[in-house]
Amino acid sequence: MKKQRLLVLSLIIFFFNNITMALELPEPQVVPGGIAVIKIGSSENQTKPQTRFNNKPVMLVQHNSAWYAIIGIPLKTPLGQQILEVKTHHTQRSIPFIVKNKEYEAQYITIKNKRKVNPEQRDLKRIHTESARMRKAFNHFDESIPLNKLQFSLPVEGTISSHFGLRRFFNKQPRKPHSGLDIAADTGTEIQAPLAGRIIETGNFFFNGNTVMIDHGQGLISMYCHLNKSLVKKGQAIQEGEVIGTVGMTGRVTGPHLHWSISLNNARIDPLLLLPPPQIP
Repeated sequence: MKKQRLLVLSLIIFFFNNITMALELPEPQVVPGGIAVIKIGSSENQTKPQTRFNNKPVMLVQHNSAWYAIIGIPLKTPLGQQILEVKTHHTQRSIPFIVKNKEYEAQYITIKNKRKVNPEQRDLKRIHTESARMRKAFNHFDESIPLNKLQFSLPVEGTISSHFGLRRFFNKQPRKPHSGLDIAADTGTEIQAPLAGRIIETGNFFFNGNTVMIDHGQGLISMYCHLNKSLVKKGQAIQEGEVIGTVGMTGRVTGPHLHWSISLNNARIDPLLLLPPPQIP
């Protein structure tokens, strides 16, 4: 009986190791708001290195017996050479990579509730508190959450109404670039977790409305905004496909839709880069 249990355990370990080794790498798009995929070296007989970009820890995965760094590139990253820092027990080195240009279009939006464009003094304390909560969540780096794939599924059925990276103007006033993907859908449409993880933050926010944030491990965080209802709690484990809420129009909106953001090492990246092509709406 003991030998049988050991055999079963060995098979389970072998199975999960194979999942890790078979992890499909995303297609690199080394631009602001994109992803860099950098081979670090062999993973055979080598402990996991430490990797950092912009002084933040970077996701490191195994693929075909090698370590790969998966780097989110912030929208504000200067063009040209950037540096990935790699450290092992015995060595420390720098790996350069080049960030190329990408032009993002402008988008002009009219918001009827002017307070959502120019908040009043009484709103500022709330906005600062909520911003700090979101920054803390986006900065979180948890290696204990299993990461067995990097491809997301689509969280909601609908039509893309605003693409990632757009240079935004609200009531003709410039604001930060669009940090996610807007998917228009009817109020009440179910939103499903596109990848397993753990709920790291929820709440009703001034600009984002009802919001859910999921930690998928190693600095990969997704955010879902303007929900009609949130159906999860902070700290809850979530499986891919599980309903986390419904589409709404809370916060700063012009109609019902899901604002979906993906962050990697605290850099907002285009969610389309982690969707398989047939799923792109």
